[in-house]
Amino acid sequence: MTKFDLPPPPPGIESKSNEEIVEAFLAALAAAGASPKTVKAYRAALRDFLDFIGDKHIFQIDSSDVSAWIYERLSKGVRRPRSSGNNLLDARSRQATMHYYTLFLRGFLAWLGLDVKVPVVKKPRGARVEALSREEVEKLLAAARDPLDLLIVALLFETGLRAQEAVELRLGDIDFQRREIRVRGAKYGEERIVLYGPLTEYAMQIWLQLHPDMKPDDKLLGISYSGLYKRLKTLAKRAGLDPRKVRPHVLRHTFATEALRRGLPLPAVQRLLGHKDIKVTQVYLHLVNEDIRRLYQQAFSQPMAPPAAQPYLQQAVVPPVQPPQLPMAQQLPAQQAQPMLQPAPYPVMASPQPPIQQIQTPYMQLAAQRPLTQQSVSMYAGWQQSQPLASQAAPSMTRKEAGVEA
Repeated sequence: MTKFDLPPPPPGIESKSNEEIVEAFLAALAAAGASPKTVKAYRAALRDFLDFIGDKHIFQIDSSDVSAWIYERLSKGVRRPRSSGNNLLDARSRQATMHYYTLFLRGFLAWLGLDVKVPVVKKPRGARVEALSREEVEKLLAAARDPLDLLIVALLFETGLRAQEAVELRLGDIDFQRREIRVRGAKYGEERIVLYGPLTEYAMQIWLQLHPDMKPDDKLLGISYSGLYKRLKTLAKRAGLDPRKVRPHVLRHTFATEALRRGLPLPAVQRLLGHKDIKVTQVYLHLVNEDIRRLYQQAFSQPMAPPAAQPYLQQAVVPPVQPPQLPMAQQLPAQQAQPMLQPAPYPVMASPQPPIQQIQTPYMQLAAQRPLTQQSVSMYAGWQQSQPLASQAAPSMTRKEAGVEA
């Protein structure tokens, strides 16, 4: 079944053509609150299945048809959804695509009341989410010379909104007093509340002062999904980052990772992201675990011993070690092991990095001047020509890294 409360099929649907049945199902999805992107994904999956069964009617298929479809697509390839040519996905992408295609087909057949077994293809193992580092977020912020670019980065980073949710966000959905956003175009048709921080607040102030006639029903960003995507790509190039890595959903991953790093409980992050299943949120924990691994390696990179044991350890003879499970391991001569046993200073633990809001970028300098005045707006509009604040950027960031041209 789908994750939506769908109305039942219309009477006599079994007499309709395959295309008409699919369109009726997609209409039911949309009526139940599915986003246009979700409806589009279902359409791609179901049309792919219809192409495979050819002239056979949906009400005449059985589990062998489904199994043959899955085998065909996994072994010979799945065409990219946006491609009309012979542009096939690689093996890993095929498996990921067929995972969702089989889920969608199962929900479709269940809606029709057909007792046809649809085995769901497993997701490929080892897939990990991507997230930007704090330094990469800093570079994006420093390279944002347009108020809309600044608002996009701040909004996606501080709220974890999906790209389509950000594009559909209207001015009337924002509670400026409580720093809350009501997300109406959510993935599963359910509203949720997300929070935003001072960086987004400041970016909104600039944007709204430049657009004083915006009405509650107007979309805040005023751009399409493709426009949002292209702006991030252009901004990534200006910041000196790999454009393939800077995508709207990567900023959502970055929000989730930063939220967990800063101590938000996993269920809270789940609610902010709008995940139905907490297992989906748990995939971000591996990035936080990598932080723990790094700190552990810093703390235990050198052997430590109590001071009273040092004189004995300095004269100790260490026999060569050959673990049985590692037959190819090289023996370590005792005389080479002696330097490792000398007293070693305790390593200095790296201090936690400050939150993004504390980093002194040009925008943070301007944010300190709140409440925003027309003078500060003028300063922002002309800062790339005069660059009065570029020299005050974070000491660890050069002018080139900050995206400021000489």
